[in-house]
Amino acid sequence: MLTRKPRQARKPCGCPDYERGISRRSFLKRSAVAGGMVAGIAHEAFFTRLAFAAAPYDGDVLVVVSLRGGFDGLSAIVPASDPDYPIWRPNVGIPTGTLIQLDATFGMHPAMSSLEPFYTGGSFGVVHAVGQESPNRSHFSAMDELERAAPGTSLRTGWLDRVLGLRDPGTAFQGVQMGSNTAASMFLGPSPELAMWSVDSFGLDAAWDDEESALWDTALRGLHTGAPDVLAAPATGALDALATTNALPDYVPENGAVYADTNLASALKDVARLIKADVGLQVAAVDYGDWDMHVDMGTVDTGWMHDHLTELSEALAAFATDLGTKLNDVTLVTLTEFGRRVSENGSGGTDHGFGQVALLLGGGVDGGKVHGAWPGLAEDDLIDGDLNGLNDYRLILAEILEKRCRAGSLTDVFPGISSDRLGVVVQKP
Repeated sequence: MLTRKPRQARKPCGCPDYERGISRRSFLKRSAVAGGMVAGIAHEAFFTRLAFAAAPYDGDVLVVVSLRGGFDGLSAIVPASDPDYPIWRPNVGIPTGTLIQLDATFGMHPAMSSLEPFYTGGSFGVVHAVGQESPNRSHFSAMDELERAAPGTSLRTGWLDRVLGLRDPGTAFQGVQMGSNTAASMFLGPSPELAMWSVDSFGLDAAWDDEESALWDTALRGLHTGAPDVLAAPATGALDALATTNALPDYVPENGAVYADTNLASALKDVARLIKADVGLQVAAVDYGDWDMHVDMGTVDTGWMHDHLTELSEALAAFATDLGTKLNDVTLVTLTEFGRRVSENGSGGTDHGFGQVALLLGGGVDGGKVHGAWPGLAEDDLIDGDLNGLNDYRLILAEILEKRCRAGSLTDVFPGISSDRLGVVVQKP
């Protein structure tokens, strides 16, 4: 049976999507492993085309960190020069004098100080006022649309599945969801992916030692001999992946990197481990939730927001430090279903909004900048009281895929996308 660290306690937020004792998403995650024989086989297994030999790929490893719950970009990257900010947020707003100044307009929350060296060094950047074509304030609808990334169409697959579908088949590690045994819906579709809680816990439920693992491997491969590929490929591919992870040496982070004992840091450490092991990783997805801060966000130097931003920033900084020069071939981007309302509420928090922030980390990032058009926080500039998400998040992803991941035409990945780009990354040599 897989083992994992206990999920961190979530504070009650009063949001109907989450306050049901257990969310639909977490229920599905728990249900997915019940009765499972091979841990880590992705959803839609009967439609996969898992391959066994790596095809050449010299693009960046794309790492997508999903900040689930609605990330408050206006607390993380503060429009310090906007005169309306302190008016909308007299109590939960971040005082200007405490900010890490990024440019003439924006400052970064001091809890994110771990990322300051990467910002000044040019490998960390930000895009503000990010949004979707048809925003809404439902966690599940907004996240489904974000991960489908095909507004106005009947496409039901996830955008990462469509990206992998354009490439030659790779190893079982071509696309990996780390930190969960169920892949995110951005992977939904016929392209294969692997999902695991962690590298060290990845294994067969019934195998308690190496001898039992070998017996199960032989038995399962024998059972699938001669079976149709649609049945045999997911099972044998997962067994091949198990053989690979079992052969990996104990992992020691490099370059003085120190990962905290948190789920996010552990997942990113495993992503770094797979990158360095050269197992054929091309795309990795990691979830980091609990951003739905309707109440008690806290103050600039303590509380829910401060602690969450600290954990996020320290995990990203450890990941980048650990990779060292390998960061030149990695691009990490954060996504969230929506931002928060510009005005604070009466409970010391903020409610669901529209415009958000995307964070970018990597050797090819045009860092040290806050990218994107800024609409302002004057009442007439808001959309129903929310920050206007002027900058389509798909433009960020498209530019990363084109300039860093050797993508060709993206019309099948992001149908109807504009040809505009925001200049967030530089062309890979």
